[in-house]
Amino acid sequence: MKQLEGTQSSLPDDIALKIASLLEVTDLCALGSCSRFWRSLCGSECIWESLVKERWTSLTLFDESSSSTATKAPISKGWRGFYIKRHKEMAVRVPAVTKFVEKCFPTKSLEVGDYLKAIEELSTMQVGFKDVQMFLFKPKHNVLLNLVGLHYCLSWLEVPGGNIIEALRSSKISERRVCVKWWKLGRWFYGFRMGDESHSRWVSLADLALAKEREVFAVLQRGAIHEVLRVQISVADPTSTPWSCQSAQTQD
Repeated sequence: MKQLEGTQSSLPDDIALKIASLLEVTDLCALGSCSRFWRSLCGSECIWESLVKERWTSLTLFDESSSSTATKAPISKGWRGFYIKRHKEMAVRVPAVTKFVEKCFPTKSLEVGDYLKAIEELSTMQVGFKDVQMFLFKPKHNVLLNLVGLHYCLSWLEVPGGNIIEALRSSKISERRVCVKWWKLGRWFYGFRMGDESHSRWVSLADLALAKEREVFAVLQRGAIHEVLRVQISVADPTSTPWSCQSAQTQD
């Protein structure tokens, strides 16, 4: 062990730091347990500052012009300590959104108002892309929760679709589907208002991530406003066919 430790400490500091900076958090922590040299290097502020800003890109953490003590807290407490504290906070707060969504769909469907409220709550928490992957992109979760995380990444974090589809496939949920139904106010025809129109469509998470269902995503983004009276997202039944949802669609 002493020989191994001596070999590691003989590495030039810049090379050792470069090696450590390329690792994921779990691998970084594992490397830090190898020796006193690596423990000290893997706890470097510059590494953990980079990890914090990479994971929570929307946070204003190092703004010298800001008078807020919250933005300067990571500097006084240490970036590693801040990372650990915020990770624990996310592990508690994001599941709270999960519980809220689960309470809203006892009949395996979710109204768009509750859906958008869950997404807004993630934004208020300043949840990062990796948080979504850790806590929402899970096969054990209902697909509606997967969809909430997907929509948040696209609309609030503006994560590129390619990155999102890679995360969906890694979690083995990219082909999961939902049925989006919306009702529109009937059009006027020669002084008479026609009957209200209903539309519905099966969509996969992958199609939404790759912008193949722009109309459906636009409906989810706007919610029930203007001519749209109601929007409902239902859990896809694996025994159903896409036609069972689309057969109720009213032609424009």
